[in-house]
Amino acid sequence: MHATFPLLRQTDFPHLKRHTLDTLQVNLGYMCNQTCLHCHVNAGPSRKEIMERQTIDMVLDVLAAKKLTTLDLTGGAPEMNPHFRYLVAQARSLGVRVIDRCNLTILSEPGYDGLAQFLAEQSVEVTASLPCYAQANVDKQRGDGVFERSISALQQLNALGYGKPGSGLVLNLVFNPQGPVLPPSQEQLERDYKRELAEHFGIVFNHLFVIVNMPIQRFGSSLVSKGEFAHYMDLLKANYLEKNLDSVMCRTLISVDWQGYLYDCDFNQMLGMPARVGARPRAHLSQLLGESVDSNRIAIADHCYGCTAGQGSSCGGALA
Repeated sequence: MHATFPLLRQTDFPHLKRHTLDTLQVNLGYMCNQTCLHCHVNAGPSRKEIMERQTIDMVLDVLAAKKLTTLDLTGGAPEMNPHFRYLVAQARSLGVRVIDRCNLTILSEPGYDGLAQFLAEQSVEVTASLPCYAQANVDKQRGDGVFERSISALQQLNALGYGKPGSGLVLNLVFNPQGPVLPPSQEQLERDYKRELAEHFGIVFNHLFVIVNMPIQRFGSSLVSKGEFAHYMDLLKANYLEKNLDSVMCRTLISVDWQGYLYDCDFNQMLGMPARVGARPRAHLSQLLGESVDSNRIAIADHCYGCTAGQGSSCGGALA
């Protein structure tokens, strides 16, 4: 795999400082039941990195001590961490909003019986990857059979009340482009998704998030292999919009890796660009118990243009 950080290190991206921290985005491990081309984590079935119980308990300590409002769980497939249900239940008992970034197919994997029911019982907000409403495109990006299993999972979630008015169970979908292009209008694409999924499969959901593919890890390496890396970076920079700077996710979020180390966002985590807390060059979750990251300077590189191009991009979709 081609390393992309050397191509991104030198940047003229504007300096940023964090606002007030309200979200911990925790990567519970890089193990995943899928291997997707666009994956910026390079996750897959062979990855062994998994967050241990001691670190998970520290996550809970930080949520309580800092009175944070949101716990955003990522992977890999976060549900593959053996302590996933423990963490979710404990965080919910603190009154914390919990987001599960689910790849959908995990709901039908052997050994994960009752997972969807558990998520519903805990009122977990499910943000699910579905890169297209057409089978051919999904299977091309994520593997044969993924679309059919994803549709089945969405129908299972709908049956539990997810995505339905008045249920309180939030179901969001995530779209990533198929290649080195900017995503289309989030508003228009959401209408298309809702129409197509309802007409063909009876599926309903709350919102669609469109996310720019980051030129790092597996996707970035594929760009280098095809000679498209420089062109994609030119595209991101040509569509930079200054107004998106105030809403990028790193302003209110901090990312935690499977060992408990801190990063300003999930993308920086994958590039090995640690967040600073005080004078420490590599900060750990334990330091959040006694120190603040509010107003800290955010580590930047050229990939940051991905979050500010066009309508903008974050884990919550478009910014504009």
